[in-house]
This record gives sequence, C-alpha cells and structure tokens, in this order.
Amino acid sequence: MNRILVIGSAGAGKSTLSQKLSQILDLPVIHLDKYFWHPNWIPTPDDEWDKTVEQFSKQEKWIMDGNYSRTIDIRMKRADTIIFLDMPMLLCIYRVIKRRIKYNNRTRPDMNEGCPEKLDWEFLKWVWNYKKRSRSKIMNKLDQAKDQKRVIIVKTRKQVNELLGQINKA
Repeated sequence: MNRILVIGSAGAGKSTLSQKLSQILDLPVIHLDKYFWHPNWIPTPDDEWDKTVEQFSKQEKWIMDGNYSRTIDIRMKRADTIIFLDMPMLLCIYRVIKRRIKYNNRTRPDMNEGCPEKLDWEFLKWVWNYKKRSRSKIMNKLDQAKDQKRVIIVKTRKQVNELLGQINKA
C-alpha cells in the first residue's frame, strides 16, 4: 500500500483513519479539505482544483482523504488501495456535532488556517443525505475498480479497528 484513498461522508472518520494509517505505514497524509478551502471558507475554483488533485495524485506515496466526487476518478486512477468508510449516518451526524464543539471557533488540524469549525443546517442536511445522494455512485465506482485496486469497505468502528490491527501486523 503506497497510495491509499480514504473516502466517506463527513464525520465518517476519514481524517482520523488517515492519521492512524500514516503512523503505521509511514506515508504522508494529504487532507484535501486543507487545500480546497482558503481562509474564510473560500473554495478553490474547479480548474485550479483539478490541477491540484492531479499533482497530489502523481506523487509516489500518499494517503489522501476527502470526498470531492468531481475529482474522485483522478484519485482512484492512481490509488492502489481505496478505503470507503460507509459508516452509519447517525454516527456521522454525532461526530460532526462533536467536532464542532471540540474546535469551537478554531481551525481543525486537517483544515486550512482561517477556516474555523462551523456547523449549519445546510451542512447537517448534506451529511444526513450523503448515503442517498452519493453511496450508490461510490459503490458503482468501487465495483468497477475492485479487479485492479484493493477495495476495502468499512461499516463500523469495530471494523476500522480490525483493519488497523491487520495493517499493523503486516
């Protein structure tokens, strides 16, 4: 495993898993949110973002976490392992609320400076509707990739811990 793509809903645990994998495998982590969002939550324009993702993807070794479905094909093409955190929606909602409280008016370590943690109804609805909106598309892409890539689908915290244990032993 040299290029690991970690995807899933907000609050699924992508950044946490990526950090733990980085410690075990000694691979650099690329938190896409840190590069997509500029201070005051200004998004990167699409053409610039595509080039950024392409550059990151060309690196020899990485763990890359983030959604950004528009660029998922670029990342999946270069990844040798894809981990989909298909976590329960209520757990994701709980975690984004917990994250908001923990980083109240501060920037999380996996975000760009000047983007203090926030939470609004629009974002909660986005998390709530993630499975309905995105899951089938992701599952189709994973199904297409499974013969060329190592595809891992994790649905519980216990499975995350088992996966980390397996990787740690290897």
